Amino acid sequence: MIDVNGETLLLDPCGAAFLPAHGTLVFSDLHFEKGSAYARGGQFLPPYDTHATLRAMQGAVARHRPVRIIALGDTFHDEGAADRMDDSARALLAAMPADWIWIAGNHDPSPPAWMGGTVAEEYRLGGLIFRHEPQVMFQPGEVAGHLHPCASVSKWGRGVRRRCFVSDGLRLVMPSFGAYTGGLDVGDVAIAGLFAGPFHAYMLGRARVYAIAR
Repeated sequence: MIDVNGETLLLDPCGAAFLPAHGTLVFSDLHFEKGSAYARGGQFLPPYDTHATLRAMQGAVARHRPVRIIALGDTFHDEGAADRMDDSARALLAAMPADWIWIAGNHDPSPPAWMGGTVAEEYRLGGLIFRHEPQVMFQPGEVAGHLHPCASVSKWGRGVRRRCFVSDGLRLVMPSFGAYTGGLDVGDVAIAGLFAGPFHAYMLGRARVYAIAR
């Protein structure tokens, strides 16, 4: 667990964050139907990313049993992605019982109405403010996605690169959750420049999250 601006968050190794005091589960950058978007452009990836992402989400929901779920934008890879979701994918999404908050992202500024829930540019809960893209102007309690942070460590000639959370205790950048999403190194100025002082990368492992100092 970590504290961000006075709120406690449990960082799940799957890449979601859970706020026990608020019964709230947070996902970022799901990018549903990215595989089908690439196929339309002539890059034929296996078309299973949406279902893989939804199954991982279901696992997190089963573990934490949230009353509220926040999706931090870029839920869909493009504006036509919602129409390309098949009925079984929609059913998997509908089977997650919670009050949904859909944050608008740069890939999906207008999430479809059939999803239900609440669509917002940002959402405040306790000491936190949830939005898609982190702001250059510092605001304590900001929880954002968009940047898809990753970190690398090496030892004895071997290295590993993983998605990660990034936080200094005052703001948090979430890892991307979608099966086909890439990542940006935490040392890149787009991420490191958000923090005035020291911060940690919380790397996703198979069974736990590992805190790595910058």
